[in-house]
Amino acid sequence: MKSSEELTIGELADRFGLATHVLRHWESVGLIEPARRAGGQRRYGQGALVRVALILMGKEAGLGLRELSAVLSAPDPMDHRDLLRRHVAALEQRIARARAAKDLIEHALACPHRLADCPHAREQIAARIPPGSTDERLRA
Repeated sequence: MKSSEELTIGELADRFGLATHVLRHWESVGLIEPARRAGGQRRYGQGALVRVALILMGKEAGLGLRELSAVLSAPDPMDHRDLLRRHVAALEQRIARARAAKDLIEHALACPHRLADCPHAREQIAARIPPGSTDERLRA
């Protein structure tokens, strides 16, 4: 690979709209590695473009840097199936909560009642109130 095909840290960061300190941090935790250093300056090969795209995709999927490091450094893609399965389960829960929130907001947009007075919303409100020594939901 010619040096003209290598990217400086600024060029790599600009390509993805990132700050250079983000790439330096990713380098410090082992997520990316410069192809070489020229005169003390980091140089990244074309493979770094793929690696940064993978990191961003993983972050968008909600994976943390530690999880990403484990997944991306595994020699066998099946090494972290349990981690990914747990993450899928967590995503499913977040999706369910987001759908419920969307449904409630859409109902509020169409409902003539105040949210606290709406029979539909009151059921959901009651379900969110933790039981106390006396069940306050029955008094509402």
